[in-house]
Amino acid sequence: MVLGASRTVPIVFTQVTDPVAQGLIESLNQPGRNLTGIALFEHEIGGKLMQVLKEIAPRTMRAAVIFNPDMAPYYKLYTGAIKVAAASFAMKAFEAPVHNGDEIETVISTLARELASALVLIPDTFSWIHRDLIIALAARYRLPATYGFRFFVADGGLISYGVDLSDMQRRAAGYVDCILKGARPVDLLVQLPIKYELIINLKTARALGLDVPLTLLARADELIE
Repeated sequence: MVLGASRTVPIVFTQVTDPVAQGLIESLNQPGRNLTGIALFEHEIGGKLMQVLKEIAPRTMRAAVIFNPDMAPYYKLYTGAIKVAAASFAMKAFEAPVHNGDEIETVISTLARELASALVLIPDTFSWIHRDLIIALAARYRLPATYGFRFFVADGGLISYGVDLSDMQRRAAGYVDCILKGARPVDLLVQLPIKYELIINLKTARALGLDVPLTLLARADELIE
């Protein structure tokens, strides 16, 4: 880890899920060290993932939340919000931890035996690495799935709601500029995401036999054909 290499050289991070829980900083308002940047997590994302899933696939009654607990130790931050949102829609969401491709296939193929089922992918590096497999299995078993980042939908996934990664990188670059001009990381509070994007793959929706409601189409930042 970069932090282990220096406690004095300024470090600007981005896409760190929970920098306080991960021990990188003391608090968002007072980093207290030589680090600052943009945190990735906002607890409402979990609820939004469930909300857009219910909107695009209203018959869904149960959803498997897929993640690798070793690569996403923060998973309860997301699954807690997802379960609360699911209950508000009279749905059931359950945790489906996986560690490799075989386990992913087992979870998805088993889920497909139950009617009105779907997938929710929380943001973690493991799902990024295995996104081609996950997207292909969701298509094979005709399961609606919602993701945390645009590139899943660009690669054939159904729908995503999450932070705009390009915006986060630009804001992190702004912090680098401030530091180069003399600011100290300890004086730059850690920021949370402020820009989110909703992406829908209309081709995938048609393949799943889903009619995307006009209200969802109107809110979408991008529609992929």
